[in-house]
Amino acid sequence: MAMYYIGMIVAVAFSGIGSAVGAGLASQAAVGGWKKCFSENKAAPFILSAFAGAPLTQIIYGFLLSNFIKGSAAAQANPAFALLTGIVSGLVIGLSAAFQGKVAAAACDSLAETGKGTANYFIVIGIVETVALFTLIFSLLVLGA
Repeated sequence: MAMYYIGMIVAVAFSGIGSAVGAGLASQAAVGGWKKCFSENKAAPFILSAFAGAPLTQIIYGFLLSNFIKGSAAAQANPAFALLTGIVSGLVIGLSAAFQGKVAAAACDSLAETGKGTANYFIVIGIVETVALFTLIFSLLVLGA
């Protein structure tokens, strides 16, 4: 039964680690972008804050996944299934967040330098987010939720 609870915990933990890494990378780039703007006496775009925060949504997906593992009859009947679902899905969601942070960091740098392309940057950030959403949805289907 401990594997069941560990599956719930790692779903959130791996998602949270990825969100922390992604937000950290993007936030560093936002600060660097603002520094670049300030040093060139240009307006510092506040939208860089949105880029920096984009990877934080994946921890919500990890929390939802954890709750769906908790409510899944299949996971309760087979604790190893719950553990494997939490590990694999949490890891994929976390990786999505980390790579979303890398994309958001590049967006911060580019927008700070050119002042152009905001919509394009949000589109590619959203594409990386889609991996986490699909992982959550497919995991819910496998769990029978």
